[in-house]
Amino acid sequence: MTRELTAGGNLVLPEGAVRLRVAGEFDVSALVTGADGRVGSDADFVFYNQPQAPGVQLRGDTLAVEPGRLRAGACRVTVVVSAAEPGTPLGRLPAPRLEVTDGSGRAVARFAPPQPGPETVLLLAELYLRAGTGWKLRAIGQGYADGLAGLARDFGVDVTDDGSPADGRSPADDDFLRLVNWARVQAGSPRIALEPRLVSAARSHARAMADAGRLGAEGRDGVSVHQRITGAGYAYITVGEHLVSGPRTPAEFVEYCLGSERSRRTLLDPGFRHAALAHADAGDRYWTAVWAAPLTPDALGRAAAEVVALTNAERGRIGLAPLAVDPLLTAAAQAHCADMVARDFYDHTSPDGAQPWDRAARAGSRLRTIGENIACGQRSPAEVVTGWMNSPGHRANILKREFGHIGIGFAGGGRAGTYWCQLFGG
Repeated sequence: MTRELTAGGNLVLPEGAVRLRVAGEFDVSALVTGADGRVGSDADFVFYNQPQAPGVQLRGDTLAVEPGRLRAGACRVTVVVSAAEPGTPLGRLPAPRLEVTDGSGRAVARFAPPQPGPETVLLLAELYLRAGTGWKLRAIGQGYADGLAGLARDFGVDVTDDGSPADGRSPADDDFLRLVNWARVQAGSPRIALEPRLVSAARSHARAMADAGRLGAEGRDGVSVHQRITGAGYAYITVGEHLVSGPRTPAEFVEYCLGSERSRRTLLDPGFRHAALAHADAGDRYWTAVWAAPLTPDALGRAAAEVVALTNAERGRIGLAPLAVDPLLTAAAQAHCADMVARDFYDHTSPDGAQPWDRAARAGSRLRTIGENIACGQRSPAEVVTGWMNSPGHRANILKREFGHIGIGFAGGGRAGTYWCQLFGG
């Protein structure tokens, strides 16, 4: 008979392996500790990016624990849940429900704690060794206000800012980086490094695709992979992604990406400096890889200068004078790109009704003739200028004799991933 536990309740566990499953929009973690209540090393923290330790293995929403195979001195395994979407208060989600089964799949216990509040982490239950009775399960259901990273630190784990062990990597990450960097070195591209914020975004998007049962740049929540990247705190100057289903391992994933010209070009792009890979299962295995280079003032300045140079080269082909960079037009163009990302629109007219000339005037410009080109989704200055030149209206602005000044704006994020603006004045 299955025991329905309440907070504080406990029961003797059957011998052998047990499985603890928490379905829903949650990440499941475990901390293996000794008699002092602290981990022996960072390897005792089992979570999405480090899914196994001696005697403990995490597969999707289920922890498998074999007490007899735990590391020497381990006498407690604490089961923790947090929201799959980082930073989400657990009170916004349905209360987690723990289901415990034995090695043969027979139901042993269930525990549904009271609805959490603003906490982002819940100590759900613990397996502990009691002299004379063996291993027991205790239901806890206690919220933890300091987040997963704070909880891990309190248990003695040396963590980075995203709550990962200090090295932030799992064996799967090492396989991914080794294979990718080997291919990049062969192609003459610089090596990339794993980036924890990109890992968070990739995990979130892979899970969103698995929940929807299909590949897509947006999940059913309407959030795009690019919005997940910026939402995780990573601002980029260039970005790429692979959204793939089918491969079972990082090696198969990399092989798949190297097999087509377009995906191979992204994987080998010399402009990228950081990457991450994550998957989620729902029948099929859904993979998200994200690639990026961080936004810095120098990188933004170089991109803007390249757009200006390419624009002036087009003007020079028909004998027009080059455009001079105007700081006030630049400020207005940059603000419009940031506004399109922040307010999730794409238009020359802002939601408040402002037009390009209004934005130029607000920035302090006294130029009388104003024109604007915008674009979204292009990944480089060359791509965006080529796109504008292939569009009659945008081309006309670039080649307009009356214009003598220009400002360039760029912002990463939003549904399209990249937003560009040319603001002309004369």
